Amino acid sequence: MNLTPCYIYGHFCHVVTRPARGKWSLASAKAGATLKTGPAKFVLQKEIFTLDLERVRHSTAHVMAAAVTRLFENVQLDIGPATGDGFYYDFDLSHRFTPEDFSHLEAEMARLVSANLPFERVEMTRAEAALALKGQRYKLERLADIPEGELISFYRCGDFSDLCRGPHLTHTGEIPAFKLLSVAGSYYRGIETNPMLQRIYGIVAESAQALQTQLDRLEEARKRDHRKLGRELDLFSMHEEVGPGLIHWHPKGARIRALIEDFWRREHFRAGYELLYTPHIGRSLLWETSGHLGFYRESMYAPMVIDELQYFLKPMNCPFHIQIYKSQLRSYRDLPLRWAELGTVYRYEKAGVLHGLLRVRGFTQDDAHIFCTTEQIETEVQRTIRFALSFFKAFGFADISAYLATRPAKAIGSEERWTQATASLEKALKAEGLAYTVDEGGGAFYGPKVDLKVKDVIGREWQLSTIQFDFNMPERFDITYVGEDGQAHRPYMVHRALLGSLERFFGILIEHYGGAFPLWLAPEQVRILPLTDKQIETARQVAETLRSADLRVTVDTGASKLGAKIRNAQLEKIPYMLILGPKEAEAGTISVRSRVGGDQGALSVEAFIQQVKT
Repeated sequence: MNLTPCYIYGHFCHVVTRPARGKWSLASAKAGATLKTGPAKFVLQKEIFTLDLERVRHSTAHVMAAAVTRLFENVQLDIGPATGDGFYYDFDLSHRFTPEDFSHLEAEMARLVSANLPFERVEMTRAEAALALKGQRYKLERLADIPEGELISFYRCGDFSDLCRGPHLTHTGEIPAFKLLSVAGSYYRGIETNPMLQRIYGIVAESAQALQTQLDRLEEARKRDHRKLGRELDLFSMHEEVGPGLIHWHPKGARIRALIEDFWRREHFRAGYELLYTPHIGRSLLWETSGHLGFYRESMYAPMVIDELQYFLKPMNCPFHIQIYKSQLRSYRDLPLRWAELGTVYRYEKAGVLHGLLRVRGFTQDDAHIFCTTEQIETEVQRTIRFALSFFKAFGFADISAYLATRPAKAIGSEERWTQATASLEKALKAEGLAYTVDEGGGAFYGPKVDLKVKDVIGREWQLSTIQFDFNMPERFDITYVGEDGQAHRPYMVHRALLGSLERFFGILIEHYGGAFPLWLAPEQVRILPLTDKQIETARQVAETLRSADLRVTVDTGASKLGAKIRNAQLEKIPYMLILGPKEAEAGTISVRSRVGGDQGALSVEAFIQQVKT
């Protein structure tokens, strides 16, 4: 079954049949229904249905909107798409939703589902659509977004209809178990100067049992939310006086960042990279040459004028690295050049999409650019992928997925270069034993790429590394090297980020470990707990000994009782607590308690150091 491109509430998307992940048998299936393997085909009364998870979620969003319009008056509707793990719908009305409303909404949704109401597609002219949407200000604006000549359609479900190109389920009875989760404010179109709408989130699953499993996973994700743990563990903050999406690293968070950066630099030197530092601003001339002012202007901050010249905060590091490349004549003997930078960039993101550390406006990319010859690309790409995998292993990620994006219909660069670059990426993935998915035509216009994604401990997938060929920048800046034949040649240029950005990676790490970082990443590895004030001086001496062994240690000199001190250390997820009372002070030992194993008995300071160092 071929599914056509879909225009949903002002967003273009493609609904495609995918492998079995995310598919289920219909909730309304009769006894004897057969689930076939492969692309999720369901045999029901000799008919074959192919269900896409996004279609189920999207249809459930429509049912929720129908329930809201039945239970409340004067509802202004905006959008209601499927999301990565559920659905939402944005509403504007005088009633302020609370979780207490959800039981009433869910009951109304259940009535609509049990009624087996068909989803009916209705096509209209633009004038007819405008008449149907009379009084719906947001929908009328979404209608205006649809290009002239584009087909305009609605989907009707009972007495509710919505501007939508679909596709949807056959009828509401095909919607399985669902649950409304939360309500939050959301600026219309994500622009903070626009009205604040009310967004209701929900999820859907194939059965009540599966729904409970999903709810349990969401609860675990809530406990691991990096924004919550960031506050509790005093790692980072953001401040309205400074601006949204701009991160303040507190001492403990900054210590972890420094550990990540130190590891990053050390491993890059070992891998044959040289490090660069480049400015935070650049003249408009630079961004005109790179093309950013033409195709990326909306994501750049407004210019500043210095000495009558326009300067922009940099959204990317690439043009600066190219300037360094151009600073001298390059020979084939110089290549490959591997240049890396922890470069802070600034991108304007709408307030509605900002999300803790995961989506910010100022962030530090672990950027690198590799300049090489045709003969070197296979080796360099394989080295890069192997390097990325070593980073994942070091930070505790073992479940890796790879995605190869190939040439789109509109692209720059010769077919020969595209073929060579794509083949080198595919060969490297095979050489490293990575299973990968090919996104045919999904590459950027300027080159093919590989995205590497990791799964965290609760099964969520996060994109980290990107290895991206760029046929655009070398042409725009006219960079060359002198080949063995004495002629000028265009180098291959590979963009590469292993962690993505330090901010986002830190957020992922917090959630992956639930704030209980492994010993080497823990900002405070050891906390010494003196039993009384008489042991404080001895505790400080022990701390100095531990620091001389490169351990990160503090002494709790507070007046709390030992039980409270232990509880505080556990809440702060300190790997080791060392208890020091009169008995330990006299014997020259410490009583060791670990975050995971509990009491480990008395050890000498030297024995403890040896234990944690091995």
